[in-house]
Amino acid sequence: MDSIIDRRVFFKIAATGVAGYFTSPMRIFAQTVTSDSQAKILGTARSCIYILLPGAPSQIDTFDLRVGSWTPQNFAPETINGIDWPNGLLPNLGAQFSQNQFSIIRSCQSTALVHPLLQNWNQIARNPISATGKIAPNIGSVVALELESQRKSGQKLPGFLSLNGGGSLAGPGYFSGKYAPFDVAPSAGGLANLSNPDGQAVFTARYNMLVAADAALRTVPSPYGTAVEEMSDFYSSARTMMYDPAITNVFRFSTADQQKYGNNAFGNACVTARNVIAADLGTRYIQITLGGWDNHQNIYAANAGIYRPAGQLDVGLGNLIADLAAMPGSGGGTKLDETLIVVKGEFGRTVGNITDRQGRDHYFVHSTLIAGGGVRGGRALGKTTPDAFYVDDPGWSEQRPVYAEDIAATIYSALGINYTTVRHDDPLGRGFEYIPTTTGYPGKPIEELFR
Repeated sequence: MDSIIDRRVFFKIAATGVAGYFTSPMRIFAQTVTSDSQAKILGTARSCIYILLPGAPSQIDTFDLRVGSWTPQNFAPETINGIDWPNGLLPNLGAQFSQNQFSIIRSCQSTALVHPLLQNWNQIARNPISATGKIAPNIGSVVALELESQRKSGQKLPGFLSLNGGGSLAGPGYFSGKYAPFDVAPSAGGLANLSNPDGQAVFTARYNMLVAADAALRTVPSPYGTAVEEMSDFYSSARTMMYDPAITNVFRFSTADQQKYGNNAFGNACVTARNVIAADLGTRYIQITLGGWDNHQNIYAANAGIYRPAGQLDVGLGNLIADLAAMPGSGGGTKLDETLIVVKGEFGRTVGNITDRQGRDHYFVHSTLIAGGGVRGGRALGKTTPDAFYVDDPGWSEQRPVYAEDIAATIYSALGINYTTVRHDDPLGRGFEYIPTTTGYPGKPIEELFR
């Protein structure tokens, strides 16, 4: 079942009946799991927010700034923590960087330059057209499965929440639909289908009648197979989220918050992510999508080009980091200390002078922002050559560029998940590695970020 759970479908099903999904025991295949017991696992974070920037931002205009004749005056470059920063373009993030709230990896590299391929690759930590790429789950689905055993009573939200996922969102692969991303388009009014138009009493009576009527079909194992079992769990979980003020409040936010975060879809997603982390209702992985970066032409056009998505990122992410840093965590630190934030595009953009179309095309080298979750902030890891064409210093122990597989291994390790895990429950019978080891550059956690 390679599905993505759309909010409207989720509650439409629940409101019309049949029978917890996210709170039920895992039911994929009978399994054997192996891993390297000697692998060092960091375990510095409780949750992860992964912000995907489809379209691919220009690294030399953002996180690996190169000032040249092409640089707009209003970029207002400044030196912050020893690196050039476009403070006119990203002032809020510049302030957070000066306060050591995040670090930058400037030695990232992609293996291809095709948007759909690399967007998927970054989410599943492998080549999508490889054998296991065809069945691979989203990193968030792996996190949801691995951390399900830590779920507490009353935690009703799914383990994996997607905000503004759109067409680039990768699903659960061969994993149970229980671990699919629950995709929401946030708005200040919250989720629209948390109640039934006929009222709670009428809905509950109808729901209970339906549960009783087809109970024999929803046994485990069901005579109609795992798809029916999963759908039954799905209905049940949707039901538990209805008429629950805690769930309702997570997805609502004030006009003041909406304005503070930029009054746009990305800002709404950042407010919601903040609320979800603060509420601690079972979600451990949040993926947010912010597109608009594919600036092949007119990259410096006023109020368009790179300015539009960069402005949204700056305000939304800057406030998300600040708010999480101000919230007490469960272990004596802050919510930011407990939450790993990863921000990256699928690849980079060409460097030097802009093209005849006044834009930048696709390029392999790029940068990643990483914050919280035990990361030591205020640093730039790795560097590119003066012209930004190549990775000059990888900045970490593997002495090679950082790939998507390394970012995934870092996420797993920070969350306490053994990134060397191999599941022997895959339908191909090959053994599913969380991080592939046969690529020529087996993914490894970037431990230098945490030192």
